[in-house]
This record gives sequence, C-alpha cells and structure tokens, in this order.
Amino acid sequence: MTDDANVRIPAAARDRLMEVAAAEGLSLRAYLTRLAAESLTPAERAERAAKAKAVLFEINGYDPSPQEERELDAEINRRLGLDEAA
Repeated sequence: MTDDANVRIPAAARDRLMEVAAAEGLSLRAYLTRLAAESLTPAERAERAAKAKAVLFEINGYDPSPQEERELDAEINRRLGLDEAA
C-alpha cells in the first residue's frame, strides 16, 4: 500500500504542474514522483560538483580558485539570463 501525502500549493501552481505533466503524458502524481526521484539535494549537488572538479583536475590540472569559480558561475548565469539584473 502506498503511503500518500497531501501538499497544499496555490491553484495556479497546481494547474501549471498538471499542464507540464500532461504534456509529458503523465498524471500529476506520476510527474511529481518522477520529479522527486530525479531532483538532487544540495548535498548531492555538492558531491557531484566535487567529483567533477576532481576529474577535471586529474585530466588536465584544472583547479580554479574560489574567486574564479564565483566569476565562472556569474558568467554562466549571465549567458543563461539568470543573473540578478535579468
């Protein structure tokens, strides 16, 4: 037996999620279940980032300073239109 939970969100958010789910051929329940399974926690994201950084260092010696990382993150965000000014 499935252990269900109720989550209260604004109707507009529910409707948008239902639209996205339907476009992918899923029920809202199936879509949210998949989203929860595929989403990474902050700790999981940090672990993946550390592994990627270690691989890059091993392959080509890439080892940016914390300042360089911040600048590169800012540049990526700018290019994606995610910077705070956007």
